[in-house]
Amino acid sequence: MEVSRREMLSSIPGALMAQAGPQPTRYVRYEHRGAISYGVLEGEAVRRLSGDLFGAHQITSETHKLSEVKLLYPCQPPKVFAVGGNYKSHLEGRPAPKRPEIFYKPTTSLQHPGEPIVLPADARNVHYEGELVVVIGKRLKRASEAEAREGIFGYTCGNDVSERDWQNGPDKDMQWWRAKGADTFGPMGPAIARGLDLGTARLRTRLNGKVVQEQLVSDLLFGPVAIVSWISRYVTLEPGDVIFTGTPGTTAAMKPGDVVEVEIDGIGVLRNPVRAA
Repeated sequence: MEVSRREMLSSIPGALMAQAGPQPTRYVRYEHRGAISYGVLEGEAVRRLSGDLFGAHQITSETHKLSEVKLLYPCQPPKVFAVGGNYKSHLEGRPAPKRPEIFYKPTTSLQHPGEPIVLPADARNVHYEGELVVVIGKRLKRASEAEAREGIFGYTCGNDVSERDWQNGPDKDMQWWRAKGADTFGPMGPAIARGLDLGTARLRTRLNGKVVQEQLVSDLLFGPVAIVSWISRYVTLEPGDVIFTGTPGTTAAMKPGDVVEVEIDGIGVLRNPVRAA
């Protein structure tokens, strides 16, 4: 399924348009004429922020059409965490974990909305994994659940791309450093939503337009607050850190020419083509 870059990006404004009812505030990171800025989405326009996204900032009068900017993954995280086995529907009969099972993805795995997931030449079994991603807004160390809740800035969409043979095959690596950490294996975006209703938000993953994953994010075995509190017992969380929270249901391999979309109500659609190295 060949989709041009122009077509990929032209679909993003519609995916970000406001829906009926109260909506969260959505923050984006974008490039315009070579300058990178943070902004707030207002319909099909972006208003630039000045100051620190995770600290003191204000909305300026500078406005750009969404179609005139390039959306980037919506923050630059110091660290990227991910959770494994966090939906019952993904466990396939395995026992539920007793605690959030955490692993790292390198920051170099991140990829922008609309940009390609690149399959390494020797990869044979690369799967999509649509996920809710937590964005940290405050420094957290040994945080209580109340402190963890207060320290969450917002949420975005993510795709924890995974090479299953490198992860679980007969010649698997000792750790998931390349199975889940290869370049472009962490698309993220298009926006960070604050005020998202996690009780009603639904995650959908589509491959070439067909829904292949669908579940309420409230079905997570360990929710965002519990995950954040757990991690902070051992690793200090900093503003901008992100946590991929796990994928629901089953996954399947992607091939060059495919297009994968991760949509979460209230956030938008993260859309990426797939191509060979």
